[in-house]
Amino acid sequence: MFDLSFWEIGLIALVAVVVIGPKELPGALATAGKWMGKARGIMANFRSGLDAMVREAELQEMEKKWASENERIMLEHPTVEGTPAGDEPKMEPLDGPPNSPTSDDTPDTPPATDKP
Repeated sequence: MFDLSFWEIGLIALVAVVVIGPKELPGALATAGKWMGKARGIMANFRSGLDAMVREAELQEMEKKWASENERIMLEHPTVEGTPAGDEPKMEPLDGPPNSPTSDDTPDTPPATDKP
């Protein structure tokens, strides 16, 4: 992230031990870790907000394209004569479930048996 080499990190650690002291160094590192965690949380929240705004803008752009394409298609293909715009032909419901036998499908004679 900061592009630090091994020697640079070692120098920072040595300065921290000299300035802060070996007794207070664990507490200082814990405090710094807490602050880094909070900063990461804030940055993650900020990033998710930006991502949501970008997705919303893309969605609005797609809706505009869809509306213009829909209008173009409606102009190219007018409605059928006699059918008002927006009305679709209605389908009649079937009497039974699909592939169910009807009275025309049943045999008139019983099936043959192999009994003598």
